[in-house]
Amino acid sequence: MLKNWINIFLYHIKNNKFFTALNILGLSIGIAGLIFALLYWNDEKSYNDWNPEKGNVFQVLVDIGENEAGANTPVTIEPFLKNEPNIEKMMYCENWYESPLYKYKDKKIIIQKLFNAQNDFFDFFPFNFLQGNPKTVLQNENSIAMKKETAIQFFGTENPIGKQIQYENQILTVTAVYNITGNSSIAPDAVVNNMKRRINLDKDNWGNFNNGWFIKLKDPSKANEISKKITSIYYQNKIVKEAKGEGISPKEFESKYGHFNFILESLSVSRLHSKGQGMPEGNGNYQFLLIMVGLSILILILSIVNYINLATANAIRRAKEVGVRKIVGASKAEIIKQFLFETVITVSISILLALVIVELSLPYYNEFLDKELIIYGNQFYLQTIFIFIITVICAGVFPAIYVSNFETLKVLKGNFGRSKSGVWLRNGMLILQFSIASFFIIGSYIVYEQVRYLANKNLGFSGEQVLEIFYYKPEAIRNAKNSEQQIFDRYTTIKNEISKIKGVEQVATGAFKFGGGNDSSSSFSYKGNNIQGQNIAVDFGMLEMMKIQMVQGRYLNPKIASDTINSMMVNETALKIMNEKNPIGKIVDWNGNKLKIIGVVKDFSLYNPQGKVPPMVFFHFKTIGWMIGNIQHIYVKVKAENTEQTIADIEKFWTKNVDSDYPFQYEFVDKSYMRTYKTYVKQKNLFTLLNVIVIGIALFGLFSLASYSIQRRMKEIAIRKTLGAETKILLKELSKQYIIYCVIGFLIALFPVYYLLNKWLENFAYRIDISIYPFLIGFVALLSLTLIVVLSRAYQATRVDVLYYLKYE
Repeated sequence: MLKNWINIFLYHIKNNKFFTALNILGLSIGIAGLIFALLYWNDEKSYNDWNPEKGNVFQVLVDIGENEAGANTPVTIEPFLKNEPNIEKMMYCENWYESPLYKYKDKKIIIQKLFNAQNDFFDFFPFNFLQGNPKTVLQNENSIAMKKETAIQFFGTENPIGKQIQYENQILTVTAVYNITGNSSIAPDAVVNNMKRRINLDKDNWGNFNNGWFIKLKDPSKANEISKKITSIYYQNKIVKEAKGEGISPKEFESKYGHFNFILESLSVSRLHSKGQGMPEGNGNYQFLLIMVGLSILILILSIVNYINLATANAIRRAKEVGVRKIVGASKAEIIKQFLFETVITVSISILLALVIVELSLPYYNEFLDKELIIYGNQFYLQTIFIFIITVICAGVFPAIYVSNFETLKVLKGNFGRSKSGVWLRNGMLILQFSIASFFIIGSYIVYEQVRYLANKNLGFSGEQVLEIFYYKPEAIRNAKNSEQQIFDRYTTIKNEISKIKGVEQVATGAFKFGGGNDSSSSFSYKGNNIQGQNIAVDFGMLEMMKIQMVQGRYLNPKIASDTINSMMVNETALKIMNEKNPIGKIVDWNGNKLKIIGVVKDFSLYNPQGKVPPMVFFHFKTIGWMIGNIQHIYVKVKAENTEQTIADIEKFWTKNVDSDYPFQYEFVDKSYMRTYKTYVKQKNLFTLLNVIVIGIALFGLFSLASYSIQRRMKEIAIRKTLGAETKILLKELSKQYIIYCVIGFLIALFPVYYLLNKWLENFAYRIDISIYPFLIGFVALLSLTLIVVLSRAYQATRVDVLYYLKYE
């Protein structure tokens, strides 16, 4: 029996090569799209799954309002929690990676992801230790634990344990080698413990939020109790005490300086659902993840609908076969099994082809997502089997039942019509195809318009011909007693020398990065209003060089002494919160400093083009001295002529006089800022690609279904032609039903596409309004493609020899 089924299946493939190929290709593309989405889903969902402590480890975040949470906390709270019975361990760390240069013999290697944490870091992130003891590895501050790949970089095949590497004037001994067995929110190339000095600097200061803080709980269900306790400790020791010192109530103090709530966020949700800015490996984009999976499922549904439509349409050709099989004794169940068997073979071939498509396309997909996805893992194969089963059930069961219900006597007499319900079901599925295609066409146009709007939006600054040079500050200077003065003097010397290079127009710096924001936020008060602002320390000429405009007042001026003592500027957003029409000359309280407003800076997009511009305050580095330590980039404006030579001269000077060890790293500000668009450009590209795939699959199905439908009406066409019907009349008759289905499908798609795309646009502070044009363009595009496919097939039908179809009548 099985051999007979295979022979029949091969026979029909041989006689329907083109449509079989379209069926398999459509299913393959749909399955491949879902496999791609599942690979991405599995990778994002796998973060910290390897970690047995993920449910017990919590990061302490600070809720500062406006749906923002900071990842840095004061170190003053920990002593009050020493005897808390539910706390097993606590650990402070830096919340970012450093990239210092280390030396070993004649090698100079930059460890790209160096993490600084207290010595019990590996109790929170128990990586797989190949060598060394995780309990004691970081007890000595001159110790370093290395990832296996990092150890190989330094020592090759030598045993790394006990080897010493040099960082500036510090000698570090390798005490352990580890590897990381899965995706981790913190995945360093090496770990050191240099936290003692950082903690000692802030141990008595309740206002310094400089360090990350992790807590491991014995009972995770009581995390909220710990959150409330931390908030209470901070309130009693910071708010109440300082309010008493100022002679005001705690409520008035909070109104003046702000109120903070502390949150414990589990490691298990930190990747995709973090309220903060993410750990060193960054946050995942949960919305983008859902979009990818949702669109992929839509495409698979479209492919399955396409398959069902073609299978039921093709059933007419197999009506006599079914009738004969029933005559010779085949039961209804056996016919269902036969057609299900054919679906199983078709889906199996489609999945194999889909896996080939995925394997060949995976490098491009990884580049698209900035990932390193590979096809492996039991979870993936179980999901593939599940896709196979669901596809077989959805695509195979209905066509098999439909065919098995043909009435034997009717089909043997030549009456192949099943029922109107079968026709209506095919038409309903065709309408669904039109709806999905409409959704993608309209959606991709709206996404394109939004991304184009962001790309063309006035950012409030100009980064054209401005270099952003990474500026490394040696640790000896950073740790010096007069470090602020030494850092600024060194910068001033570099600035003066670079300014002398031919082709350089201007040199300045600021404690921020365009597209990356800044690392400092604090509040200032004015007439009882408390404004949480971003602290933007700049050198003279920085704002002017970037063509950042003033709305009121003036820029910082090196000729005015007070501009380095007690002057500040605010941006338009901060001014609105201050509710002051004439701010120039007004005094504000900034962390206990009385600063005079000399100007209002026009809002500009420091962070990214889709986010709101936050309140900002601007002052010179010398006004708030500790901000000098936040200098990370030097900005150099160069002339357009001979740019390459100018950059080469800057690099030569830099390598000789500034830093001979670190590579000279620079970017143009405008190109660097473009990376902030990356996520949404990817979404636009994804929508465009899927749009092409969806339209392709829909047109395959439409062409096949129109071909079968027109083929069934060939005698009708021949009779009409014999009776004198014109070609245009025939074309109208053959195509009008598809135009009606196209219109119905389009109307069905209107609400979902408007609602979902409107939700997507809510992510943007600056967004387009959805107009009627995407819908008009989408309808015209869909209708045009439909008419091209249907009319081309219908026109071929009107060109046939009528005698061929009438000679048996």
